Formats: sequence, structure tokens, C-alpha cells
Amino acid sequence: MSGADPGTGTSGPSRRTVLIGGAAAVGAIAVGAGGLAWWTGSRVGDAEPGAPTGTDGGGSPDTAPGDAAEETFSEPEVRASSGGRLDLELAAAVATVAVGGRQVRVLGFEGGMPGPTLRVRPGDRISLRYRNDLGAATNLHTHGLEVSPEGNSDNVFVMIPAGGTFDYAYELGPDHPPGVFWYHPHHHGTTAEQLFAGLYGAIVVEDAEPIPVARERVLVIADIAFDANGDVAAASRPERMLGREGDLVLVNGLLLPTMVAAPGERERWRIVNACTSRYLRLRLDGQRMRLLGIDAGRYDEPREVDEIVLLPGNRADVLVDATAGEAVLQTLPFDRGRMGAMGAPRSATTGADLARFVVRGDAAASAAPPPAASAPRDRRDLRDEEVTGRRTLTLAMGGMGGGMGQGMAFTIDGRTFAEGRTDLEPSAGAIEEWTIENTSTMDHPFHLHVWPMQLVEVDGAPVSGVDRRDVVPVPAGGRVVVRIAFEGITGRTVYHCHILDHEDLGMMGAIRVA
Repeated sequence: MSGADPGTGTSGPSRRTVLIGGAAAVGAIAVGAGGLAWWTGSRVGDAEPGAPTGTDGGGSPDTAPGDAAEETFSEPEVRASSGGRLDLELAAAVATVAVGGRQVRVLGFEGGMPGPTLRVRPGDRISLRYRNDLGAATNLHTHGLEVSPEGNSDNVFVMIPAGGTFDYAYELGPDHPPGVFWYHPHHHGTTAEQLFAGLYGAIVVEDAEPIPVARERVLVIADIAFDANGDVAAASRPERMLGREGDLVLVNGLLLPTMVAAPGERERWRIVNACTSRYLRLRLDGQRMRLLGIDAGRYDEPREVDEIVLLPGNRADVLVDATAGEAVLQTLPFDRGRMGAMGAPRSATTGADLARFVVRGDAAASAAPPPAASAPRDRRDLRDEEVTGRRTLTLAMGGMGGGMGQGMAFTIDGRTFAEGRTDLEPSAGAIEEWTIENTSTMDHPFHLHVWPMQLVEVDGAPVSGVDRRDVVPVPAGGRVVVRIAFEGITGRTVYHCHILDHEDLGMMGAIRVA
């Protein structure tokens, strides 16, 4: 694989290549979960760790004959649309749950972590009554969905007070791209805190024609930390500066769950990076992985990969062809940079073992070849179209004084976020090219709501093929070039760093398209 394929990779030792190509760094060692050995692989909410809870995503047990102890992988409940509609209620509240046999208190949707998975189709309408039982203001963002950002749709300027309710309504266009998306709070100032504590869930927009696989799995990966009392650990000022990371990395609320398959089976894994700040460098050594796309983008053909890099907020759609044996889904270490001053702490992400993949039993029949992308929008290349405007956005950190983290400003174009100010106003129908520069000493994943971005260049390296996503990497001291078609949707929303502590500290702007 070429290192110029962002999000994937099999070669090249440089950190830049890892960022844009996912290539394994020379000498990188995946850190296991040995330090967390007292935590068992139980799902959040299970009263009895190790009890059979697994499903294969279709409601059947994820089991191997004669070994019930491995029935540990499970997924959140599914809320699926019918007849073009999905009507549901979603309550956010403090919940006492079990993680690895320890009773802890988290924030959850419908009492779970993650919340229910929403499965819908292009053209559907989602009517969602949101109840806020948190004791603090909140709201809801449908990350990646290409829906209106105004009114009672994906409006991040709506604030729901403690004890309040709000009726959201999302209209998916008939040409809405299929893929995996997710939802989480977006209350400015507490976004990181509420997500880190457990408020997140997946959204799946179904393909017009299902891909033939033995089973689908939704894997929502998030990290968390607890204090000695079993409460979610508060972040210190320096941790907020760096972007908080938890010492436990969960898959669907599980620690190191086991997934079981038969040799020759093909699975489809829809993976969400729901971490507040953590980059995921995913490997599944000994198994074949093919990447269908990142975020809502689909490649022309599935790409063979050894490693997938997911920034906070990214999603991956992956085909896994099972080979007899046992493998471990790992995330490798990743260095996000440092605060800036010599001797300041680095935001080095540790590695972790995420899940076991056990492949045994009788071989399955060979699966049919996976289809190529079929939707015209997936083949549209904005590099071939006329650009109607160009902009440069600058991400910066600075102004530290009075001790580490005191007075640190996180800015875009020299300004911190102000809700009443609109920073950018592209015209409806415009195709713009943005150069996003990062003058700081830390990486900043850049997210634009509602309108997907096509990657053109990352840190000087051109991107091969069409790569469309809604969170793009902006390396420390580097830049990314993207093109955006402001078509089909108008309204006012935001763009920001998806290290959500940085967003809360001001690295966000408002955009209006009219």
C-alpha cells in the first residue's frame, strides 16, 4: 500500500506517513492490558462479569461450541427504522453500571454505554425526543450525518436545560451516503466531559444492497477513567490542555471482549472512534482486513490494509476475512505532540489490546467478492471541478503564562469561539478549497459539521484517489488541503478541533452557508 492513502498503510516509518497512511512506525510496540488484569471482559451494565452476553450484531450469541466463557462480545440494543421512519425517545442520565465487576457511575443514554445503535436508510425521518436527566445543560450532535444544522435538526446551538426535553427531527436525503456515523453531546464547554463519561452511540445508514457477509459487528471504541470512589475521573488543567485520555479502553463498554468466527467467514466491522482525544492505530495481525472507507466515504475498491489510523471522531468500514487461529485487535502507541515548552508533557497515546478474535471450527464456504462503490457521489472528484473560493485557516495554541496551562489559548485564525459570531460565510453551491495550517506543537484533528471534506493533500503529500471524510488530520507544524462542496444543505453550524477539550477551550468557529 502507498503511504499516501490516508487512514491505511503497510509501509513507511515516518510519523507523517503514520498520520496520513497508517504505516507502522519502526520499533512500535503495542502495549497490552496487563496492568489492568483485575478488570474482566464484561459489558457495561452486566451484573455478573463473564456471563454470556455476546451477539454477532444480528441478535444471535457470539459463541463457540463448548466454550461459553468466550460469549463476551455484545452490542448495544438496536433501534431500527420502519416504513421510512424511526421514532424514539433518548434519555441522558447518571447510571450505576458494572465494568469488570466493579460498580461505577457513568453518564449513559438509556442507561447504557454506548447508547442504542440507530439503524436507518437514506430518505428516512428520525424523530427523537431527548430527555435531559443529567442535572446540567446538554444537547445532541449527529456526527457525520448530512442533515440540516438548523431548527430542531443537527443544531449544536440548541441547549437543553437540566430536566428539559427537546424534540429533534432529522430528514435524511434520498441520496444520503450509507455508512457508520455516531451521536454525542455538543454543549460547548462540557462536550469533552460528557462524552468521556459515556454519552455516545452509533448510527448506521444502510446500503441500498447489503454487502454479503457472515455477520456485521458495530465496535464503538472509547476510553474512560475512574477514581477510587467509582466516579468518572475529572481531568486536571494540564490533561485538558493535552486532551484527556482514559486508562481503560472499551469496545461497546467491554474490556478485551472475545469475538468468535469460523475459518473462511467474512465479517463487516463498523468501527467508531468515540474517544475524546485518543488516536487509534488499529491492527489485527494474522487476519485479512480490507478497508471500504473512512467516515462516510467509500473507496472505488476495498483497500488491503495492515493498519488503520482513526482520529477522534473518525469511523472505519472494514471487511475481515477470518483465518484459523487467535488474533488480538490492538491499538498501537501514537505521539500527538507536546504542549510546546521544553520539558512540557507529551500527549503520547499508549497502546492497548482491545478485543480477542478467535477463529476455529469447520471452514465456511467462500464469500462472494465485495462490491465496488456504486453511488455517483462516491466517484465524484472535486479536484476535477472549478474552485469558486479559497481560504486558509490557522490552528494555534499559545499565550501560556502563570504556570503550565494558565492562560493557554486554543484558537482558529487568532480567535476563540464566540457563539454569536459567524466566522465563515460560503455561498450555497460553492466549491471551496481550504488550506488548514497548524502552527502548534500538537496534532489537531479538524472536523466540519454537515458538509464532508475531500482530502487533497496532507502535510505536503498528495492524496491518491477520492478520500472523503468529516475529520481530517492536521499534523503539528503541518497543514492539510481539502475541497468542500457546499451543496444541498444551508444553515449555520461549526467547525473545530476534535480533541474535544481543545474545542471546549476555544478551538472552534461558526460557519453559515446561505
